[in-house]
Amino acid sequence: MNFSQADKARRFRALHESGIFVLPNPWDAGSARILAALGYEALATTSAGLSFSLGRRDGEGLVSRNEALEHSRVIVEATDLPVAADLENCFGHEPEVVAETMRRAAGVGLVGGSVEDASGDPDKPIYDFDLAVERVRAAVAAARSLPFPFTLAARAENFLQGRPDLPDTLRRLEAFAAAGADVLYAPGLPDLDAVRAVCSAVAPLPVNALAGAKFTVAELAAAGARRVSIGSSFHRAAMGGFLRAAQETKERGTFAWLGEAMPFAAISDYMAGRAPDA
Repeated sequence: MNFSQADKARRFRALHESGIFVLPNPWDAGSARILAALGYEALATTSAGLSFSLGRRDGEGLVSRNEALEHSRVIVEATDLPVAADLENCFGHEPEVVAETMRRAAGVGLVGGSVEDASGDPDKPIYDFDLAVERVRAAVAAARSLPFPFTLAARAENFLQGRPDLPDTLRRLEAFAAAGADVLYAPGLPDLDAVRAVCSAVAPLPVNALAGAKFTVAELAAAGARRVSIGSSFHRAAMGGFLRAAQETKERGTFAWLGEAMPFAAISDYMAGRAPDA
């Protein structure tokens, strides 16, 4: 079944309207197809998964906008699910660059995307408040100019950048909400109390929470979150399995890890868009 971009956009927007849903982050077409076959309702790209799969460090501006958008196109075309993108700082500091990135994101089939206040500058990792808000405002204007409801997530990155300042995070998210963002997101929050504080500050707008070992989906839902991103965690889990297998073979000369490997036929089924034995 082929859905139009507008159909996907409406489906994605509707997922945020009640309850909570998990938004997993594939790093290539194959992982996207597996997630779709498992029944996930939407996907999002992962900047870290893309960077690592290219053999580059994440968060250092080593992936270009063209590379990120072409990667997004691959994820979009892999399934019929709505896809949003991790667009980092939108590949430039100026609000005009942010707006252009949003328009180009829509051009590759995305129905959502994020703009964050992390600058990529290690000497000044977070944009000044006024510029951060201006950048969100530019992203909102670009999103609203599109012929379908593009879902814009605005991210406050303090906790991922070594600035565990909850009051400033709340101030920024409240301003991003006032600027017109559809979803608010503060990745790396330390506990459920912080998640509750964010959800309360920007209510009734939906809040995205980042998956973590200390949380469950049910607990995040009870705290008020509407969306849970996996981020790079599925990719890192896959790399963990790969590393353990490679180390065992190199260090011991054994292949016990084959007992945990996904069967060839099962992978082939997933690539065909169906769960094994379906």
